[in-house]
Amino acid sequence: MPSRLESAAAEDLLRLALAEPAVAAARANEVAATHDDAWTRSVVAHARGIILRDEGRTSEAVRELRSARGLARSSGDPNRLADVRATLGSALALNGQTRPGLHELDRAVDGAVDRQVRARCRMRRGYVLSMVLARHHDALVDLQSALKGVRALGDRLWEARTLNTMSLLYLDVGEVSRAERVLEQAKDIFEAERANLEAVTALHNQGALAYYRGDLPRALLLYDEAGIAYSRWGEQPVELGEDRCQALLAAGLPDDACSVAAELLSNDEIRPVDRADLELYLALGELARDDARSALAAARSARASFKRQGREIAAARAELVVLSARRRMGAASAALARSAEQLAARLEEARSEDAPVAWLLAGRAAAAVGRDDASAMWAAAARYRRHPSGLVRASAWLAHALDRDGRADVRGVWHACRRGLDALDDHRATLGSTELRALASVQGDELAGLALTHTTDAPPRSQLWWSERWRATSLALAPMHPPDDRELGGLLAALRANDHRLAEARDDDEPTTVLERERARLEKAIQHRRRLVGGSNGARPARPGLDVAQFVEQVGEATFVELFEVGGRLRSVVVHGGRVRAYDVGPTADALAAVEAARFVLRQAARGRPARLGDLGERLQSALLGDSVRALGEGSVVVSPTAALHATPWGLLPALADVPHTVVPTATAWLRARGARVRRGGRVLVAGPNLASGGAEVPLVAADHPDAIVLSDGSATVEGCLRAMDGAALVHVAAHGRFRADNPMFSALELHDGPLTVHDFERLRRAPYRFVLSACDSGVMVPVGANELLGLATALMSIGTAGILSSVAPVNDEATAELMVDVHRGLDEVDDLGMVMHRVRQQSRGDVVREATAAAFVPLGV
Repeated sequence: MPSRLESAAAEDLLRLALAEPAVAAARANEVAATHDDAWTRSVVAHARGIILRDEGRTSEAVRELRSARGLARSSGDPNRLADVRATLGSALALNGQTRPGLHELDRAVDGAVDRQVRARCRMRRGYVLSMVLARHHDALVDLQSALKGVRALGDRLWEARTLNTMSLLYLDVGEVSRAERVLEQAKDIFEAERANLEAVTALHNQGALAYYRGDLPRALLLYDEAGIAYSRWGEQPVELGEDRCQALLAAGLPDDACSVAAELLSNDEIRPVDRADLELYLALGELARDDARSALAAARSARASFKRQGREIAAARAELVVLSARRRMGAASAALARSAEQLAARLEEARSEDAPVAWLLAGRAAAAVGRDDASAMWAAAARYRRHPSGLVRASAWLAHALDRDGRADVRGVWHACRRGLDALDDHRATLGSTELRALASVQGDELAGLALTHTTDAPPRSQLWWSERWRATSLALAPMHPPDDRELGGLLAALRANDHRLAEARDDDEPTTVLERERARLEKAIQHRRRLVGGSNGARPARPGLDVAQFVEQVGEATFVELFEVGGRLRSVVVHGGRVRAYDVGPTADALAAVEAARFVLRQAARGRPARLGDLGERLQSALLGDSVRALGEGSVVVSPTAALHATPWGLLPALADVPHTVVPTATAWLRARGARVRRGGRVLVAGPNLASGGAEVPLVAADHPDAIVLSDGSATVEGCLRAMDGAALVHVAAHGRFRADNPMFSALELHDGPLTVHDFERLRRAPYRFVLSACDSGVMVPVGANELLGLATALMSIGTAGILSSVAPVNDEATAELMVDVHRGLDEVDDLGMVMHRVRQQSRGDVVREATAAAFVPLGV
């Protein structure tokens, strides 16, 4: 046998262990079969240890690396010994054995004779000092020394690895821009050195960095690119799937998260540890989309796996999902209450942020079976009202509100609900824990809904305030982009990274003291920074809450009608002429049935089977407005319906058919739309691909407006449309839509080169003043229901659009093309979308198809 493996071959084997582990494993076997000297056997064991470590088999990796250390010591080569010790030290530290791990790393740095080996050892010690021990200053000293050393020696691959580690350190201390810069440098070097897998890993890390920054669209895009690149090299790491699930849940896209998790779980070869984690993500996603039965099945499976793996905290988190799902399915028993109480005590002992959620659940379960100690459990949850995490505080305030509710303390309920909603607003800017976000996704509705149940006997102005406060929470969009303040953005990114590592450490029963101390430091720094930069995006938001007196003054002689639901009954508040009046309208079920009947008639009309609309309108008006119709003034009307009623063809109501009217998500949105600056920009007409009608109204409107920008026949691309839309006064889009109720920021219009999403509009310097979304092709807007339309309007109005015209039912192609011409001519004469649609409805009288088409279009905003 050859006496010893050549140094270059040894270097190549260790490089392959990181870059192409399958190839490295096969080559290690070949080398072991042809070499029996201690030095070579040390290299083989070293490579095998790296492969095992990166597969997550840490205990096996440590055993293999200890064997490599013994063989290296026997070989008499101090550099070989130092290199192995550095890898062993890192593995020990990552396995929770920080003291022996750091000892090995110190011995490695001190024992290395070769400058290149010493620099590499310092890089690995810097990684542990930063990522495991949070000793960032000491870590930076090591990493800067290592970087200087490998650069001086022209060691490009280790230069990239050092930069990659430095990016993680910069993220931890909140220097996000620097982290991004050095990570990009690392990726470029990996690609130049053909370290293909490490280059893809750097791309994956860029996605994670975007997630921690709060830039969810970019994170999801980079994760998709990393998935394609991994596949190119025969890899598809489960960690990428888990990161995608986390980002999708944070973005409010549970359907997508469930799809990703389910696809990965269909692979029988994934490790049991990863399978359990994915099952928990699937359970959280199912719970977030209100499929409690599926959530229960996935959570039970995850719980069993975690218990087999000895991951007690992870098992407790899965148990919380199990109990939450059972409660949502209507379970009420002494056993459920007892299990929830025991779980809450376990989570509290483990200092888990899930503890107040469990105490809240325990109190509810106890109350459901008549136990008189429910208030004690709610009190246990309420102890967390001063916790740094906004979502934890929200759980605590909800528990306090339920306790006050049980004592018939109305003022106490209102105070607790208001503080809880404020806590949720604080949390929204941070993205926060994926698990808590999924488990507590309904808490905002619960807090505001509980407060609203106590307003039926309150003054009408109080009813309006609480209805608006509810909507401010239920319509709030998950943050898609990082805050404007760079320092705050960096601190928030560091907190998210800490949150991720802390959750992993707890799940794996690893020490968390250092991470918890770092988290407390970050939370304190964020609170301080928010006080300094109060108004910027991502800072502590201005507390939602309608100034009712000012709002009543703004409404003036117009009429504003807000509808809300309490206990299955529809209620309304009418503002007109300085007065605010409240009414009980009737059962919500009757209103929903009347709306569905009206939409059915409109669908029939679009298919050439028109029906008379008179009687239908009267029934619709009675179900939606009831006695409050008598309080409407003679002028224009603004309606702010419940989410479920946004797809109502309001123009069919007799009281609204003959007056200008518009629909808005909230009173606050109406005030914002009224205050939007009118754009002096031009008109943009867009016809997307694959329309059966070919976008028939676009050339008709263009003939009236020769100065309009027309994008069609391949020119309607995403970037081309965005350039044209920036600052436009009016944008008219005829295109297939994919509208999302779960997160409207991901609603999209299909253009010639792909989807144009709502969050793409955030790239504009100025949002278009008005949008017309025509349905000249009967398939364009068919998918848009109440929640989709509401979400789309909320999203567009939140970025500065004042008005949107859209249909709530399929419409006749020919009638729509003619109607769109009238709409554009009307907007040339008067800057009032409600007035324009009023004229269009009047012009349609006598033609049943045109009348139905006009009724199907709802003006949103102003």
